[in-house]
Amino acid sequence: MVKKWGIAVLLLFGLYALAMYFYIFYGNDGGIPAALQGTVADPATFMTKKELLLSEDYAKIRNFLFFVATPFEWLMYFFVLISGASLLIEKWSDFDMKWKVVKNAIYLFLLLILTFVVFFPLDYYRYNLSKSYGISTQSFSSWMRDNVIDFWVNFVITVLVVTVLYWLINKSPKKWWIPAWLLTIPFSIFIMFIQPVVIDPLYNEFYPLTNKELETKILELAEQANIPSDHVYEVNMAEKTNALNAYVTGVGSNSRIVLWDTTLNRLNEEEILYIMGHEMGHYVEKHIYIGIAGYVLMMLVGLWLISKMMPWIINRFGHVLKIKDVKSIHSLPLILLLSSILLFLSSPISNFVSRYQEQRADEFAMELVQDPEAAVSGFQKLTKAGLSEVNPPTLVKWFRYTHPPMLERINNVAEYMEEK
Repeated sequence: MVKKWGIAVLLLFGLYALAMYFYIFYGNDGGIPAALQGTVADPATFMTKKELLLSEDYAKIRNFLFFVATPFEWLMYFFVLISGASLLIEKWSDFDMKWKVVKNAIYLFLLLILTFVVFFPLDYYRYNLSKSYGISTQSFSSWMRDNVIDFWVNFVITVLVVTVLYWLINKSPKKWWIPAWLLTIPFSIFIMFIQPVVIDPLYNEFYPLTNKELETKILELAEQANIPSDHVYEVNMAEKTNALNAYVTGVGSNSRIVLWDTTLNRLNEEEILYIMGHEMGHYVEKHIYIGIAGYVLMMLVGLWLISKMMPWIINRFGHVLKIKDVKSIHSLPLILLLSSILLFLSSPISNFVSRYQEQRADEFAMELVQDPEAAVSGFQKLTKAGLSEVNPPTLVKWFRYTHPPMLERINNVAEYMEEK
C-alpha cells in the first residue's frame, strides 16, 4: 500500500512538472502587446538584445523552479510521513527528560536538518543561477553564512510556535485552532516589531543614510506627506547582489524606510526621491497594518481548515501516513504539508491585494514627487539590473508577482504623463 502511494504521488508530481515545463517554456511567452511596442514600457527600447535574451531565459528558469519547488516540498513532507521517518525522529528525540520543549527542540532540529539537506542542491542551483546571470555577487562563504543564520532563526521561532501549538492541541483537540489564532496576532506584531532591529542586522549592516544632502531632501518629502521620520537607513547589499531595492519594514517606533546601497549607487537623485515617495505611500495608506490584518484573517481560515482536515485525514489515511495521534509531534509534517498547500493556493489572492497596494503607492509617489520622467527611468533601471520579466504569463503573475509587472508600472506612469 505505502509503495503504491509513493509511486502514484511521484508520477503525479512528474506529470505536473512536465505540464509546467511546457507552459513556461513553450506556452504563453508574455510578449509585448502591439499597442505598447516601441513605447517607453517596451524593454526593447531600453535593454540591449543580449539583456533581453538573458532576461527571457532567466525568468523562465526561475519561474519553472518556483512552480516545481513548492510541490517538491509537499512531496518531501509526504515521504517523511509514509516512510515512518517522522515517527522515527520522534522516538530519537524522546529522551527520558521532564521538559517537553527540549524533546520538541530535538525533533525539530533533526527535521530541519533533513529539510536543509534535501533542499540544499536546489538552493545551491538557484544561487549559482543568479551568479551566472550576473544578479548575485555573493561569495559562497557569505551565502552559506546566510543559510546557517536562516536555519537558526527558523529553528528558534519554530520551536516556540510548535511547542505552544501542540500544547494547545493536547489541551483541546477540537478547538485548539481558536487560541492558536488569537496568539498569532500579538506574535505577528512582535516579530514585525523586532525584525528591523534584531533579525535583519544578522544578515546585513544597516546604518543611517550617509548622503546627508539626500537624506535632507527625503525627510523634507516625508514632512510634505505628513510622515514622522528622523532617519532613512541604507544597507550594504552590493557585496551580495547587483539588483536594486528599497522597502518599508517594522511597526511602531521600529518602522523605517530602507534603501539598498546598490540603489543609491546606480539611480540618480530624482529617481531615488520617486522611490522614496513610493515607500511613503505605503506608510500613508497603512499598507503594513492592512497586511497584518490580512495575514491574521488568512491564519484564521487556515487554522480552521487544518483543524477540520487533520482528523479526517488521520482517520482515513493514518495507517499510510504512519500517524498514530494528532496530539503527537510526529504529525507535524502533515500540518506543514497542509499549511504549504493552503498558502500556495491562497497566494493569488494575497498577491492581487499586494499588487493593488503597490499600484496605489506608485500613484501616491507620482502625485507627491511630480516627476514621472524619473519614475520611468527608475523603473527601466530596476528592470535592467534585475533582468526582470516585464510581462509574465498569467499563472506566473498570479502566483509570483507581489508587484505589478514592469510593463504595467511604466505604462501607468506614461499614461499619467499624458493626462498631465
